[in-house]
Amino acid sequence: MGLIDKARIKSPWILHVNCGGCNGCDIEILACLTPRFDIERFGMLNIGNPKHADILLVTGPANRRNARMLKNLYEQTPDPKVVMAVGTCACTGGMFHNCPNVLGGIDKVIPVDVYVPGCAARPEAIIDGVVLALQKLAEKARGGRK
Repeated sequence: MGLIDKARIKSPWILHVNCGGCNGCDIEILACLTPRFDIERFGMLNIGNPKHADILLVTGPANRRNARMLKNLYEQTPDPKVVMAVGTCACTGGMFHNCPNVLGGIDKVIPVDVYVPGCAARPEAIIDGVVLALQKLAEKARGGRK
């Protein structure tokens, strides 16, 4: 494992994408950044450019209007990358699963590595998901760029 891969694991850059929903999970993700939960102790940096991201953190259900955007963001994120589905909507479609425009969870559009269920997902669960995502990122970095 090279120096860049080691740095990537110690300080992941996360792109947070909201695909719709009630924004409850988005508020909990912001709560993770507060001193009470302090997710920055893992070196997490919330960025706005997929070309610099290591982890793609998605909230909300996949639907016909955002599927192409979600695929584009996934393809623009460099390898090795990890995708986290945060909240019941991102995992399965949640309360929107019967809506005609909703495809379901984001795994209907892009491959997902870590699922964090909950409506809204608790900050503790999101932090556990980030730790699991870092482990998966380390495995992908050791296995070569996929």
